[in-house]
Amino acid sequence: MYRVLTCLTLEHDWRLVVLGGAICTLASAVTISLFHRARAAKGRSREIWIALDAVVGGCGIWATHFIAMLAYEPGISAGYSIPITVLSLVVAVTILAVGLAVACLDQRSSTIAVGGAIVGIGVAAMHYTGMSGLQLPARIVWSPGIVATSIVLGSLFGAIALLVAVSGDSVGRTVAAAGLLTLAIVSHHFTGMGAITLVPDPTIVSDALTISPLVLSFMTAVAAFAILGIALIATILDRRAKSEIHKQKVVLDTALENMSQGLCMFDADGRIMLFNERYGEMMGRSRLPLHGRLLIDVLQDLRSIGEWDGDPDEFCAGLIAEARAGNTATRIVDRQGRSIRVVDQPMKGGGWVATFEDITEWQQAQQQISHMARHDALTNLPNRTLFREQLEKSLRRAKRADQLAVLCLDLDHFKEINDTLGHPIGDALLREVARRLGECLTEHDTVARLGGDEFAIVQFCSNSEPSVVSMLAGRVVEKIAAPYDVGGHQLVIGVSIGISLAPEDGTDPDELLQKADLALYRAKADGRGTYRFFETGMDARAQARRMLERDLRLALPRDEIEVYYQPIRDIAGDRVVAFEALARWNHSLRGLIAPNNFIPVAEETGLIVPLGDIVLRKACADAAGWPGDIAVAVNLSPVQFKNPNLVASVKAALQASGLSADRLELEITESVLLQNSEATLAVLHELRGFGVRISLDDFGTGYSSLSYLRSFPFDKIKIDRSFVTDLATREESMAIVRAVTGLGKSLGIVTTAEGVETDAQFDLLRREGCIQAQGFLFSRPRPAADVAKMLQRAPERSVA
Repeated sequence: MYRVLTCLTLEHDWRLVVLGGAICTLASAVTISLFHRARAAKGRSREIWIALDAVVGGCGIWATHFIAMLAYEPGISAGYSIPITVLSLVVAVTILAVGLAVACLDQRSSTIAVGGAIVGIGVAAMHYTGMSGLQLPARIVWSPGIVATSIVLGSLFGAIALLVAVSGDSVGRTVAAAGLLTLAIVSHHFTGMGAITLVPDPTIVSDALTISPLVLSFMTAVAAFAILGIALIATILDRRAKSEIHKQKVVLDTALENMSQGLCMFDADGRIMLFNERYGEMMGRSRLPLHGRLLIDVLQDLRSIGEWDGDPDEFCAGLIAEARAGNTATRIVDRQGRSIRVVDQPMKGGGWVATFEDITEWQQAQQQISHMARHDALTNLPNRTLFREQLEKSLRRAKRADQLAVLCLDLDHFKEINDTLGHPIGDALLREVARRLGECLTEHDTVARLGGDEFAIVQFCSNSEPSVVSMLAGRVVEKIAAPYDVGGHQLVIGVSIGISLAPEDGTDPDELLQKADLALYRAKADGRGTYRFFETGMDARAQARRMLERDLRLALPRDEIEVYYQPIRDIAGDRVVAFEALARWNHSLRGLIAPNNFIPVAEETGLIVPLGDIVLRKACADAAGWPGDIAVAVNLSPVQFKNPNLVASVKAALQASGLSADRLELEITESVLLQNSEATLAVLHELRGFGVRISLDDFGTGYSSLSYLRSFPFDKIKIDRSFVTDLATREESMAIVRAVTGLGKSLGIVTTAEGVETDAQFDLLRREGCIQAQGFLFSRPRPAADVAKMLQRAPERSVA
C-alpha cells in the first residue's frame, strides 16, 4: 500500500491525473447510461446498444489509461509501441462487450455481478496490455501481489457498479453506478502502477514504431472527449426519447387496458405482437402465455384442453391469407356464453389487428327491437307484418295437396265494453282473447293481432278438407263466446270470422286477406257470432259497395240528398203534431236509393257527419214554414256525437232557419250513450239547455234503457217497431208496450209507438195510453212539398 501511495503522490503529475479522472468519470457515466438502454432493449436492438456501449466505454477507459500514463513521471524518457497500444484498445472493447452482454442475460444478481466482474477484468487486461507497449531504457519489475490486488479491485467495484445500475435508472442510482465504475477503473490503474519497479538498462533500444507520450496523450484526450461527448449527447437524446416513448407507452397501455374491446396485433406470420387484458378475458386466454407466440400454437394449446374445436392450421392459414390480400374480415364467435364480434383489419407491411367486441347485449337489444317491430305490444302475438311473413312462408311451402286457410276475426260488442268500462278492462279482455285463440291452434298455425279488435289466423293443413277449417272456426266462435271474468266484471262478447282458402281462392297474400275480409263482412251482415267462407259473389258485392261509397261522396256536394217527412200523430187528438225527417238519396243515374243501403256506408266512412248536417239544416228550414205547433224530429247517429262541433251545428241550423228551439226534436239511440257516456250526457244537457227536445229512439232494444232514463230527463221515448208489429199476436209484446207506456206516464215522458200499420195496433196503443203513433197507417215518408197535404188529410181508417 505504501508503494502505491508513493507512486501516486511522487511519480504523477496531478494536473494530468485530474484530466484522466474527468475523462474516466465521463466515460463511466456514458457507459452506465448506455447499459440502461441495452437492458431495456430486446433482440437486435439490444446487441447494437451493447456494441455501442462497449466501444464508447472501452475508448473512455483506454483514454483514461494513457492520459494517466502521461501523468506518470518515471524520470527517464519513454514511448509507446503503436501495435500494442492499438491492441490494448481492441482488448478493452472486446472484453467490455462480453461483460455487458453477460450482465444483460437475465435479471439474476449473480449474472449481473459476473458481468460487472468481467468488465473489471477487461479494464485490467487493457491496462496491462497497454503497459506492455511502454518503451523506455529500463526493465519493468512487477509486484505480483499488487497486480492481483489491482485486478480484484477492478472486478469488485465493476460488479458492484452494475448491480447498482440495474437497481433503477433514476439519476441518483445512475450517478452512484457511474462513480463506482470510475472507482473500479481508477483504483485498478493506480494500484497497478504501484506494482511497477523500473531498473535502468541502457542496452534496451526502443522499437521504431513508437509514439511519444505527449503526442499520444493529446490525441487520446481529443479523441476521447469527442467520442464521449458524442456518446453523452446521444445518450441524453436517447434518454429523452425513451422518456417520451415511455410516456406514450403509458398512455397507450392505459388506453388499451381501459378499452371495452379486446385488441390483439399479429405480424405477417401470425405471431402475437401486442394485446390487452380484455382480449385474454373475452377469449378465455388469460391463463396462457401469449406475447411473441404464434396464434396457431395458442390454438393448439386450447384444443388440447378442449377449449377449441376447430382446425388451427386451416383457421390461421385463412386469417393470414385474408391479411395478405388486404381484406377486412368480420366474424362472430361464441365464447363463455357471450357473443363476440371479431374484426380483422390488415396492416401495411403485413400482419393484422384484430378487435374483439362483446355484442351480447347489443344482439339482445336488436332481437328485442325486432320482436317489438313484429309483435303486438299488448298481447305479444305476431302483428300484421309478421303475420304476412308467416302467410307468405306457408304459401311457399304448401304442396299441391295441402290446404291453407286465412281466417279474419273481428270481436263483436268489444267497442261497447271498451268505451263503457275503460281501456284497462278492454286491454285485459284482449289479452284473454289472445290466450284463448292460442288454445284453439296447433303448432302449425299462426294467430296474429292486426289491430284494435281484429285478429287473423293462418291454418296450415296437409292433405286436409275444408271441414277441418270449419271445425277450427266453430271452436274459435265457441271459445270466444264463453263468459269472461275481467277486473270483477262478467263480460260476454262474440266473434265474427271470414275465411278464404288457398289455392281455391288464390295464392297471393293480399288477395287471400281481401277475400277473407269480404267473408268477414258477410258474417257480420248475417248476424255476427258466426263464420262465413268466401264466395265469388262477395267480391261483386264489395265492388258495388265501393262504388256506392264513391257515389255518396259525390252526392253531398251535388245536393242529391233529399229530406222526406213522416207524420207523428197525437193519438188522443188524432192530429199531426210533428214530422220525422228522413234522408233519401236521389241518385242522378240510379234514382231513389233506400236509406238502409247508404246510411250504414255513411256511418262506416264518417260521411254521416256532413250528411247529417245537410238533413238538419234542410229540416229546420222546412219546419220554419210549417204551423207553429208542428215540430220536426231529426235522427242523430252515434258517429255524429264524436264530432266536437255537433252543438255548434245545431245552433247554426236553428239560427239560419229561424226555427224555435222547442220545435226541434233530436232522436238518439241507446248506442249513443254507450260511447263515452259522461261526455255524451254533457252534450245532451247542453242541447236541452237552450230548448231542444231530446228523444230516446228504439227504446227497449238496448242494454240499459232504464238506467238511461234515470241519468237523463228525456222528453220522449219511442217504442221500437219490433214490439208494435207483434202487438196483436204476442202477449209478451203487449206486456212490454203496457210497461213502457206506464213508465212514461209515471216519469212524465211522452211515449211514441213506431211502425204502426194497422187499425188494430192503433186501437191497442190508444187503449194502453200511448200518447203518439207513427207508421204507414198514417203515411209513408213523403217529400217536403207534401207536408201541407199530410196536415190537411185525415187518415183513411176506422176508429174504434
